[in-house]
Amino acid sequence: MEHVFSNLDTTTLGLVFMVALLAGVVKGVVGFAMPMILISGLSMFLTPELALAGLILPTVVTNGVQALGQGFDAARASVVKFRLFLIVGAIFLLASSQLVRVIPTDLMLGCLGALVVLFSFIQLIGWQIPVGKGNAGGLAMGAFAGFAGGLSGVWGPPTVAYLTALNTEKAEQIRVQGVVYGLGAVLLVFAHSVSGILTPSTALFSASLLLPALAGLYVGSLVRENIDQRRFKLATLAVLLIAGLNLVRRAWFN
Repeated sequence: MEHVFSNLDTTTLGLVFMVALLAGVVKGVVGFAMPMILISGLSMFLTPELALAGLILPTVVTNGVQALGQGFDAARASVVKFRLFLIVGAIFLLASSQLVRVIPTDLMLGCLGALVVLFSFIQLIGWQIPVGKGNAGGLAMGAFAGFAGGLSGVWGPPTVAYLTALNTEKAEQIRVQGVVYGLGAVLLVFAHSVSGILTPSTALFSASLLLPALAGLYVGSLVRENIDQRRFKLATLAVLLIAGLNLVRRAWFN
């Protein structure tokens, strides 16, 4: 367990904690983007494997906090309301994961990133995307998010795009995102316990990022409570645009 920390000096640890704090603030404001910020930021100072291990526990815990922030009953009500999106998304995620060897991941990431950038841009300039609130909209967007997630491991941007297009109230949007990402993060723990990424040593390192991540989450939630729905949507779209551009970068310029 001493191995991870023995290779990190005080300055590097300080920078790592600052990245975790920033990731928490952004997630507190808009409800997502923590893994994107952590993997991008931590990879500047750490190996990709340690950066991946580091994001796991903060992602699980902060999503749990957001999912249950207004209580279990509120979380359950949100799950029921978006059940079609969640069920269809899970089915397509499991199905499309079998196509990983057929469709290049870079191609999928690039196409997904381009769609997210396009969606965010036209929303930011004031165009409204007609996503129906009935079963058809939930089915279509759930299938898209699940298909993308199974192939690339990225289902956050399509989920946020769907919720934003519905003008979902900010507290409920945070809850739904917490549920969706939290379930995925729990699966990530099991997957990387098997893969060897999450070991007792790297788990201790990941746990050390919990305090700055949760502190940032708290600060971000205070910011979110003091902005109206319009500004929340603009902030969400801005972060979503950055996330989409990051996907394009990973796919075509990495």
